[in-house]
Parts: sequence; C-alpha cells; structure tokens
Amino acid sequence: MKERIGVYICHCGGNISDYVDVEELGKMFHQEDNVVISKDVMFACADSNQKDMVKDIQENNLDAIVVCSCSPKLHLHTFKNVAARAGLNPSNYVQVNIREQCSWPHSDRPREATVKAAGLIRAGINRVSFSESLENIELTVKKSVLVLGAGVAGMKAAIDLAKSGNEVFLIEKDFFVGGRIAQKDGLFMSGQKGKEIVASLYEDIKKQTNITVFTGTTVEKVSGSLGNFHVDIKVKPRFINGKADKQAVKRAMDECPVSVDDAFNLGLTKRKAIYKNYPEALPDVPVVEAELLKNETDFVAKFASTLNLNEQEETLSLIVGSVLVTTGYDHYQPKEGEYGYKTIDNVVTLPELNRLMELNPEKLVYNGKQIKSVAFIYCVGSRQTKGENKYCSRQCCTSTIHTSLQLKEKYENIQTYHVYRDIRTYGKQEILYDKSSKQGDIYFKYEEKEMPVVEKEGKSTIVKVKDYLTAKKQMEIEADLVVLVTGMVAREDSTHISEMFKIPIGRDKFFNEIHPKLKPVETVIKGVYIGGTCQGPKNVSESVQSSLAGASKITALLKSGTVSVDPIIARVNADACTWCGKCSDVCDYTAIKEVEADGKHIAAVNKAVCTGCGICAPVCPANAIDIAQYTDQGIESMIDGFMHEVEIREKEVNPEEVQEEGKVGMKEYPQIWKNILETMDEKTTIPQVVEKLKVSGELVTYHMMTMNRYGVVVPAGMDAKEEYFYYKKK
Repeated sequence: MKERIGVYICHCGGNISDYVDVEELGKMFHQEDNVVISKDVMFACADSNQKDMVKDIQENNLDAIVVCSCSPKLHLHTFKNVAARAGLNPSNYVQVNIREQCSWPHSDRPREATVKAAGLIRAGINRVSFSESLENIELTVKKSVLVLGAGVAGMKAAIDLAKSGNEVFLIEKDFFVGGRIAQKDGLFMSGQKGKEIVASLYEDIKKQTNITVFTGTTVEKVSGSLGNFHVDIKVKPRFINGKADKQAVKRAMDECPVSVDDAFNLGLTKRKAIYKNYPEALPDVPVVEAELLKNETDFVAKFASTLNLNEQEETLSLIVGSVLVTTGYDHYQPKEGEYGYKTIDNVVTLPELNRLMELNPEKLVYNGKQIKSVAFIYCVGSRQTKGENKYCSRQCCTSTIHTSLQLKEKYENIQTYHVYRDIRTYGKQEILYDKSSKQGDIYFKYEEKEMPVVEKEGKSTIVKVKDYLTAKKQMEIEADLVVLVTGMVAREDSTHISEMFKIPIGRDKFFNEIHPKLKPVETVIKGVYIGGTCQGPKNVSESVQSSLAGASKITALLKSGTVSVDPIIARVNADACTWCGKCSDVCDYTAIKEVEADGKHIAAVNKAVCTGCGICAPVCPANAIDIAQYTDQGIESMIDGFMHEVEIREKEVNPEEVQEEGKVGMKEYPQIWKNILETMDEKTTIPQVVEKLKVSGELVTYHMMTMNRYGVVVPAGMDAKEEYFYYKKK
C-alpha cells in the first residue's frame, strides 16, 4: 500500500475553478492519510508545473501521484511521462477527471460539483494506494506487413512500407490491381487518368524486391497477435498455362465463344469468359472463368496448351508483424424503382455515366440515343433520415460537378442540371463549383421532406422538383439522361474482414478507428491498422494520406524488432482457476485459451492480444481473473472513497464586490497576467503592452484575450486611427 502520495488539483485556467472550489479541496486532502503533498495549481499540464511535480516526487520521495484535472484522453501520457522522468513507475499514477465530470456538467450547481469532485478525488487516492509497479510487456516482432487491398491506397502504402525496409505481402481480392481508381477517367486536380496512376504504381511495386503481390486472393484464417500474426490466404487460379505464348493467349481471348456482362463496366458492355478488366490491366495475365467453359469442349481442346482448367486453389500461410487494411468501398446501388432506376430506361448512376463517357469517346450515346441534356440528382442513398445511410458521402458533390465539367469539355453543347440538397465541395474543390456555375450549369435545391420525382411522360423523362432557390416553385426538367449521384457504402465483405481481424464496425458499417483525431488509423487490435475508404468516405488524396499514415505507424512499430505494449491486461490466479471456459467464450479478441499446468487445466492469457477490456473478470465463477490496476480491492476502495461523506461549506460572496473587483474563480493570476496589468494605464493597446514588456505580440495577444474571457480586462474602444483596441482593467 502506498504511503507517500502527491495530489495535484488543477484550476485549468478557470475551466474547473470557476465552478469547483479547488482551494478548499487542496486544503481538505492535505489532511488525508498517506497524502504528503496536496496542491491546487493553475495549469497542471504546464511545463513549469511538470518540473515542480518532478521536483516534488524526488525531494519528498513520493511513491504515487494523483492529478485531478481534465480527461485522461488528453493528458494521461503527459503525467505518466512526468512520473517516469522523476523515477516513479508510471503505473503508480492516477488521473481524476473533475472537468468533464464535475465543473462542466454541473456549472449551475457549484457546491454539488465540488462535493462530487471531492468524492472522485478520494476515490482516486484510494485507488492509487493499491496500485502496482507494472512494467511494459516487450514483444519480438517480425518486420513484415500484410497489406489487404491493392487499390491506390494499398499500393501507395505497400511501396512506402517496402522502401522503409519491411517485407510486404500485398493481397487483392480481384484478379487485377487498382480497385475503383482504374474506373476513373480524369481526376481532379491532376487531370491524370486512373489507369495511368495504376500503371505507375504497379511499376514502382515491381521495382521493390521485397513486395509480393497476390491477386485473386482472400483471407481465410487469422491467428496470432502483434508481431506474429499467422494469416492463411487462398489464391484462386487464373487457369492460364504460365508457359503459354502471349499470342496464343490473345487468340484464345478473341475466339472465346462465351460472353457475359462486364462487371468492370458495370454491366454496360459484354466481355468474354477469358478476360482482362481493360487491355492495360495489371498483372498482364488474363483470367479464365472455367465454369463458363465447361460445355465448350471443342474450344477447350483447341487451346489445350494455353488453358489449364485443372488448376486448383492454393492455400498459403504467411507470418507478419502487422496488418494494414485498405479494402476500399462499394457504390450505393439504388433499389429498383428508386427515382425510376431500372424501371425508366434512361436513368443511370454516376459511376455508370463515368463508364459511359469512357466507352463513348466521340458522342455520348445511351440506348441508341445521343444525349443532349443530363439531370443529376444528388444524395441518392446518402443523408437518409429514415434510411440506412445517414452519413454524407463527402466526395459525391465534387465528383458530380467534375463529371459535369468533363461532359461539356468532351462533348460540348450538353446542358446539365443539378438537383441538390447542399453543395459540399470543400477546400480547393470549390474551384469546380465556381467554374460549373460560370459555364451555365443550372442548380435546383430540394429538401428531404420534398424529394424530387422522376416520371416518364410519353417519350420524355421529366424530373419534378420543388426548388427552394425560387421560393419553392415547382420545376420540371426534361432530360435525355437522369443520373443518380450515389455515395460510398461499406463493402459487402467488410463483415468477413471484421471477423477475421476483430476490427470494430460503426453504425455506418465502415471500419472504426480508435479515435478520429488522436488515433485516426489505429484499431483496438494491436498491430492492425486501417486506411483509405474502408474507414469512411474519402477522396483519392485523403485515402492515400490515411494509408500512408498507417504505413508510417507500422514502420515505427516494427523498426526496432521489438515493441513495448501496455501491461494493463487480464491475469489468472492459477490456484483458483478450474477452467470452465466462460472467460474464453466472452473474449472478443481470442486472448484466452486452455492450457495444462501442474496437472490441471487452467486459463492462460495471451499478453500480446489482450486489450485489458475486463469482460472476462465478471463471468469467472471462481473469481480467478482480475485486470492489472483494476483489482477488486482497488475498485472497492474507490467506491468507499466516493461514498465517503464530504462537508463543503457554502461561501458567502457579494456579487457586487466580485463585479467591482473583476474577480475570477482562480487561486491567483499567472505571473504574465500580473506583468500585463502592471503595464496598463487607464486605456492601453496590445502593442503598447508589448513595447513595455519586450515580449512577443502573439504571447500578449493570447493572454489578453484570455484575460478578457475571464473578466480581468475589458475592451475600451479603439484608438484614433482605428487600428487597435484599447483595453482597461475591469
């Protein structure tokens, strides 16, 4: 049990002390057993206070510290590092959140907020009293990476990982690399064609001797953990004789008697049963759909030396240190009848229009008719209040307007209409919207409660919309082609991938990172990262950036050959355990398995896999499992501490006196505030303060704004030239 504890209670610049009486709490806990130091400090996270904490720990021989401030999500590692610098084991540190849990939610009842804070602080002191000195778990890692998905994000990440010295296995479900990018004709802003980008990236991949590409491959089984994942993959055959002459293969493709809908062209064209997605598709080896040729005995016999229909699927086992998932997205597929899709012959989706444009280089023709007018209907399958996809797909507006510009550039004399809810061409993409408006594109705004309607009237297709830009007038647009702007949705196989790698899926069915800002590419499984559009809608640039972020994280993780992981994991009391299997059944991470020890069967925890979630502990009938730093004794002591009776006196304050003197709920002003106040006359500008203090203008501006926020100073008009504000003491 810890006997020399330091407690630090933060004002947070008024965020806490405006509503919680931190001074009173500092005095109260100074009287607690085993508490050697109890301080209230202005900013606990400030460099100056961190230095004071290090000094306190060393000079007073503290064996544990408690910091009462903001959320541990912000500064847990800050104060763990303070403890480590002072020679104190970081596990003997506890952070108590009295900002988000006390001052902010209970700002209307400051006395009760202070009472609650006192309970939480005492609970933290009791918990740290029973803390243990834990050491991080060191694991040996293999410097190899599995990249799942060979779209533009996966290919870029694979190249980056390989150049950093890692062995890379690039896995692609399709028989050809490139993903959706290969279906794009020209990209904003570069103007490059998607196929050119794919060819360039594939050329870079072939130059890297430590990248192995597997196409037509799926993941079948995953086991192991960070540094040592065992992944079984199934490689489908192409049914082409590897020694066959290229000309013979081409003749077989040309003479193939069986044709089917071309999935790459979204069913707009036909392709042979021996095919490539497009002539330049890579790897440069066609694929045979053997099942379609089973009745074509004469053809198969003729090309017996070229085709090898007896090839079998092959299962390979790979061992990798980390995994990067970049499996991409699917397009939303409208339901039959949705805006006339599949029921009206000239209603298509935006991806289908993009393929049509590439297939029609001279004139845009659909169903034998030349297209002169196009109406785009936005947000089809996105932002549905009552539907499945409540999110905005982000890139659809830009993609639509870019396509509209390409239509006029490529074919000329095409009128385009945009029926939209909101235009979201963020960042530099706003250039496209501006250009579209200036070139004569016509925009109609609708609301979800009054959706557009697509109807067939004789030979004409009419889009009816109540336009909010013209006081809700009912407009009718006659269009040769109606294009449904569909967004991104999670891939159909995302559930399978999620089960294989234990990646959480959000309500939007995309993969979930730990935190969108603090840990944007990490998952809850150590060593498994995500990037690109598998985690949500993104444009090409954003997809590549996120996958490269994942690649850099992996490189840093595997660089040294060992990795240090958090010691807060489940622990088994071998004497009490009798192995019933309940802990293993509830573990989402397969971190617990049955082993034999000293003649009996017990549970064993895989330290590399366990996340310390604690779900196993409450289901154990023998109470043989606990979580490091979350023992029964520690939790019960926290409850006792929180339930301890607290007496906080209501302070009598004269509101007029507070207003007159400009008091704020802080122990004292920071020194720089005092310096600023000393320089101020009846009215003073920021440049005048800067001149007197000889410090940077940015520093004075920051603190003057903060002083204004807390009523220490107030604006007092502008100077004669109206260049600067005057400030005066309140």
